[in-house]
Amino acid sequence: MRKKQLEITDRAAIDEILYRARIGRLATIGADGFPYITPLNYVYWQGSIYFHCALTGEKLDNIARDPRVCFTVDIPLSYLDLDYFGDYPEGCRVHQFYHCVIIRGRAEIVDEPREKSGALNALVASHEPKGRGFQPITPDTDAYSICAVVAVRIESITGKADLAQKKSVEEKQKLSEFFKKRGLPEDRETAILIKKHYSP
Repeated sequence: MRKKQLEITDRAAIDEILYRARIGRLATIGADGFPYITPLNYVYWQGSIYFHCALTGEKLDNIARDPRVCFTVDIPLSYLDLDYFGDYPEGCRVHQFYHCVIIRGRAEIVDEPREKSGALNALVASHEPKGRGFQPITPDTDAYSICAVVAVRIESITGKADLAQKKSVEEKQKLSEFFKKRGLPEDRETAILIKKHYSP
């Protein structure tokens, strides 16, 4: 990673981003050599990324031909708009804060019934409110046989967080106070993270 100050080195923090995000993007290698990127629902379960899909399609064709994939998730935080900089600011000073994770690995179709049904149940559970019950998916469930489950076996993983790491303590405090005062949906979390994790 070129900007080492943005790297997340704590694996638990990387895992938390994967558990929290709901949509990921899978990049496969197309027959024409171009990357093919698909947004999809996923679950991070037992150390792999799982998603379900139709039994046929371009991404499955790509995986069958070359299982190497890249998978990424991101969580946008606050957008620092021009209001922060006062009258007539330079447009290039606007900024987006975020968390992200990038995974490289190999994708494979999951055929083993226990793993496939477990991944499907974990996928449903990860998107439903905590504590909500649902009828478990088993190999006997009608929809079980009409979907494919794909596992991305992780070979490398990196995390990145852009939260004003290069700014001075005074600037971080100013940013934190600005976000708390502005009060947009992502601002409270961004203010806390800047102050808590990157101030001495």
